[in-house]
Amino acid sequence: MKKTSKNLTIAHSREKAQRFLNAALSKKATRPILLRLNQLTAIADYFLIVSGRSARHVTAIADGIIADARTDGARIYSVEGLTQGNWVLLDFGEVVVHIFQDSAREFYDLEGLWRDAPKEELPPEILKEIQAVEDSFLDDDSFDF
Repeated sequence: MKKTSKNLTIAHSREKAQRFLNAALSKKATRPILLRLNQLTAIADYFLIVSGRSARHVTAIADGIIADARTDGARIYSVEGLTQGNWVLLDFGEVVVHIFQDSAREFYDLEGLWRDAPKEELPPEILKEIQAVEDSFLDDDSFDF
């Protein structure tokens, strides 16, 4: 019975992470990765990592996720880096969202640090949306927030 309860919690955490991913994609976030951490640490069940093209873009992505979380009633425990816009961390307990400018993302290399964490498969509709965002940047180099 305990295992079933834990599986429901993980499913809830994954749904929350996917909602945050959708909010990030609505602000044109790029390079999303969803890492499942629940077997490796008690810090969180998931890390969602996305990128933005500038400080303003990173901040806009974070603001979009925060607004979505508030609308949905999700509790936010901590927000770090919002004023700088280089790396924003949003701690929702079971889901931690990292929003990076590409240079900071490469420097801190969370994907490398957590390389033992499995990457979650994303649903086809989200993969299509990710591709559309990537294509829109290829079509418009002047894009900036």
